[in-house]
Amino acid sequence: YFRNEGSLTSTLRTLLFFTALMITLPVGLYFSSKAYIFEGSLGMSDRDSYFYAAIVAVVTVHVVLALFVYVAWSEGSRQWREGKQD
Repeated sequence: YFRNEGSLTSTLRTLLFFTALMITLPVGLYFSSKAYIFEGSLGMSDRDSYFYAAIVAVVTVHVVLALFVYVAWSEGSRQWREGKQD
C-alpha cells in the first residue's frame, strides 16, 4: 500500500511539473523571443516577429511533450522492474 502511494505521489509530482512547464515555458519564450530576439536584435517587423515567435512557442511545446513522454516512460519501466523483482 505504501509503495503504491509513493508511486502515485511521484507520478502526480511529475505531471504537475510538466504541466507548469507546458504553461509557462512556451508563453514566456514567445514573448521574450518576440521582443528581444526578433524585434530587438534582428530588427524584424511586428508581423514577422509574431510569426517566428509562434514557431518558437510551438517547438517548445513539442520539446516539453517529448521530455514528458521520456520521463513517464522511464519512470513507468523503472516501477515495472521494481514490481517485477518482488
